[in-house]
Amino acid sequence: MSVMQRPVSLFDVSCVLHVHSTYSDGTATVSELLAVARMVEADALLLTDHDSLQARRDGWEGMHDGVLLLVGIEISSKQGHYLAFGVTHEIPHAHRSALEIADAVRAAGGIGFAAHPFSSGGHMLLAPMARRIAPPHGWRALDDVRGFDGLELWSLTTDAAEGWRTPVEGVRWLRDPEPQVAKGPPADHLRRWDELSAHRRVPAFGGLDGHQPGIRFRGRVHSPLSHARTFDLLRTHLVCDRPLTGELPSDRATLLRALAAGSAWLTCPFVAPAHGSRLWAERADGQIIQLGGEAPAGQTQLRIRLPRTAEIIVIRDGARIHQSHGATVDLGLELPGVYRVEAWINRRLWLLSNPIHLRANSV
Repeated sequence: MSVMQRPVSLFDVSCVLHVHSTYSDGTATVSELLAVARMVEADALLLTDHDSLQARRDGWEGMHDGVLLLVGIEISSKQGHYLAFGVTHEIPHAHRSALEIADAVRAAGGIGFAAHPFSSGGHMLLAPMARRIAPPHGWRALDDVRGFDGLELWSLTTDAAEGWRTPVEGVRWLRDPEPQVAKGPPADHLRRWDELSAHRRVPAFGGLDGHQPGIRFRGRVHSPLSHARTFDLLRTHLVCDRPLTGELPSDRATLLRALAAGSAWLTCPFVAPAHGSRLWAERADGQIIQLGGEAPAGQTQLRIRLPRTAEIIVIRDGARIHQSHGATVDLGLELPGVYRVEAWINRRLWLLSNPIHLRANSV
């Protein structure tokens, strides 16, 4: 059973995840990425260059004027891409299955998340152009409980590109992405996540797959999709058991512990800030189940506390069971199920939670 201290003693960390730098195929330097993160008031930046931890070896990990930089890696295999955090060396992937790659990350002391795991490639009306812009590269071990530790539920730029049915839609999204982003992640991704969560905990986050495509001219990158725009579209808001202190080993452990626990909201910062958002459950025996946690079903109160009013939707096993307008919900639960929350403001998605799992059998 997952038990924690009262939510009042938890701490918010707003993270930009799945970003590439000039250490692989991104156009921005690490210093430039940190400057943008600082500008949009993100608390942490998790760098995931393709098959390279050179930024870590070059000493970039740590706190930089209020922004914590952690260096992970995107293992770019033919079996799909896998985001690994907490590893100290590159993970070889040639001739390895997806399951072997996931096992190798664990053996190296890290945790791994399937990147854009439901990718199916660009829309057929755009073929063959779409297949060049957004080739299918989903994760091939989603049906194996050992095949991944979590997944990237919403991969912002990958999911957007794969959803464009015509070139005009692509141009429209690049010019003004907010209306489409505000609709949330692809419905099929949510459905498949709910199905996976019915059998096991599947911690999820929202990532940018951010490369800032463009050209560098006279020390400046010219891009139709700058990091200054995307960093405020989608973030992963971790609810941590301790604050960031500026001590790298401790801060790294704090963030990775929250990621692995699924103690996270996917948020759209351009809609509203997420700091102070809390979701937990209280069993009749007084035990508290954290965001992302798991416990036996029984008489339970689901608690939602938000920093501002919104349209709050509670979803059980993929089906809506409650909807209300406000900033507070206390909902009695008895049935087993996977319970997650969405919050919308003016018909725009603001928050999407990891679930609380109430199982029919003891865990």
